[in-house]
Amino acid sequence: MSDLPDNLTPVRPAHVFDQGRLADYMKANVEGYRGPISVLQFEGGQSNPTFHVTDDGGRMYVLRKKPPGKLLPSAHQVDREYRVIKALADHTDVPVPKPYALGQDDSVIGTAFYIMQFLPGRVLADPKMPGISPADRGKIFDSMNDVLARLHNVDYRAVGLGEFGREGQYIQRQVARWSSQYDLARTEDIETMEALKKWLPENIPPGDETRINHGDYRLGNTIVHPTEPRVIAVLDWELSTLGHPLADLGYNCMMYHFGEGFGASGGYAGMDLKTFGIPTEQEYLAAYARRTRRKEVPSWDFYLAFSLFRLASIVQGVYKRGLDGNASSENATKYGNRARAMADLAWSLVKKRA
Repeated sequence: MSDLPDNLTPVRPAHVFDQGRLADYMKANVEGYRGPISVLQFEGGQSNPTFHVTDDGGRMYVLRKKPPGKLLPSAHQVDREYRVIKALADHTDVPVPKPYALGQDDSVIGTAFYIMQFLPGRVLADPKMPGISPADRGKIFDSMNDVLARLHNVDYRAVGLGEFGREGQYIQRQVARWSSQYDLARTEDIETMEALKKWLPENIPPGDETRINHGDYRLGNTIVHPTEPRVIAVLDWELSTLGHPLADLGYNCMMYHFGEGFGASGGYAGMDLKTFGIPTEQEYLAAYARRTRRKEVPSWDFYLAFSLFRLASIVQGVYKRGLDGNASSENATKYGNRARAMADLAWSLVKKRA
């Protein structure tokens, strides 16, 4: 059992389901399954509760399901997660876990869910990557860059994802969506969020593009090989859609702007990156541009400010669910002041640009 990750806990009371029904479903739908099963829950997975399942043959799986309780509109669509993972697994070189089955019958475990392969490896939740050498940090970072470029180079129509989202005007639609989601989850007045809601739609850069967007692309949502400095899978596709690739890249680079003690873990602001081992933000952007065959990454501060605004809305929603008692992580209520801090940082980028 040494392959088990260290962030597993007994299934929390709010997320208990009938494991016998799940075992019956897996017997009928998952090739190679051998019952019975044992189930543990991953800490984290803020939005869609995530579980580790082991069958009697020692095969290990991951199950993701919708959370209980009243949900915000258009959120927690596990069927979309499954669809994009399956398309990428079947048709591309983007590394994802092998998907096994999508369960949309609520009578099995109470909500929709899907089952995929469990891949042993390292999930580096702390962007400081403690215990990893500077040389390996740089290689892991470059691998993360390479995988994002691979995703954005996929012909989404050719892999069956032409209807996975609307083409064009992604930024406009996202600003409207996350403004609305923020308003639904608002618990206090954040002046910079209101300012961003006005400024962003009025300052969208020219040059629209459509690619597959992960929507939450960061080191902590990848699996790094157990011993080698390379990404072997991308996780947490809940927010994926068709969108502007530079929005994904902006989100991926926010950690360059987070300082020590910023939210759950500090970022790289003010650090000596050369000694630390990772590329500068400009070097990271240049590598991405080379891999996606573009001359440059324009209007960079806009995409950063947009990404911070979007994340501020997301964490505000997590905080609200925590207050309401139906978030999937015990840490959800710690997210309250993070929305304000992210909005303030985004607005500071806007003011610098003006």
